[in-house]
Amino acid sequence: MRRSQRIAAITKALVERPHHVYSLSGFAEQFAAAKSTISEDLNLIRQTFEAMRSGRVETIAGAAGGVRYIPCVSGRKLWQRVDALCRRLEEPQRILPGGFLYLNDLAASPATIAEIGEVFAVRFAPERPQYVTTIETAGIPIALMTAHALNVPLVVARRSSRPTEGSVLTVNYESGSSRRFETMSLSRRDLPAKARVLLMDDFMRAGSTMRGMLNLMNEFDCQVVGKAVLIETLQPEVKQVQDCIALIQLEEVDEENRRLRVKPSHWVESKRDVDELL
Repeated sequence: MRRSQRIAAITKALVERPHHVYSLSGFAEQFAAAKSTISEDLNLIRQTFEAMRSGRVETIAGAAGGVRYIPCVSGRKLWQRVDALCRRLEEPQRILPGGFLYLNDLAASPATIAEIGEVFAVRFAPERPQYVTTIETAGIPIALMTAHALNVPLVVARRSSRPTEGSVLTVNYESGSSRRFETMSLSRRDLPAKARVLLMDDFMRAGSTMRGMLNLMNEFDCQVVGKAVLIETLQPEVKQVQDCIALIQLEEVDEENRRLRVKPSHWVESKRDVDELL
């Protein structure tokens, strides 16, 4: 292979599996090249990512070491992504009867969901989550792309258990919107005790579903290292969970006048003029 071909192939492998550690000897064997040659290729890739401000390539020393790609985004780019998403969410046709929002088109867009997942991965990578957990079904696309960007497994709690899951743990929680008790279940095989878990959902009003997931993680004796949602409402002001990171805040839904207002969350807004990589 020519160098240009080799660099393209290595870049593709790194970007497709963020946080995955590739050994230099593995690349050397795959491309029939010396390790020193692969190191030179990686230096060029590293310089390109730095120039584009789109991530970084880390070298890990030691016998089990190698190289990995870490997604990065600047604070300013983060704000631009979320602000553009807010503009899409303010389209009047998204308002459904009862004041609900239509979000299916966003969940069905791989490019949009990938960008959202990358943002959450950048935010929570320092917490070193070992699993990303959500509840079926609307939160699955965002949680899946976040898990991909973190290179960790996705675990999905279900609203009813299935015989194919084997032994399960089930918790009851009160739905904040319907004021009735619901259940969520998770197979005992899905999570080991003491695992570091990032909890995710697409939408949060009072936080009852997130509270249910917290209770479920307590039953598994897991450590929750982060809580994240795409959209949270401003009301009620007091949520059932604390320290949940949202990208977007829903301020108002005026169903009669077909108008709604959303804005980047306080955390995103604080990064608006930050040019450094997060």
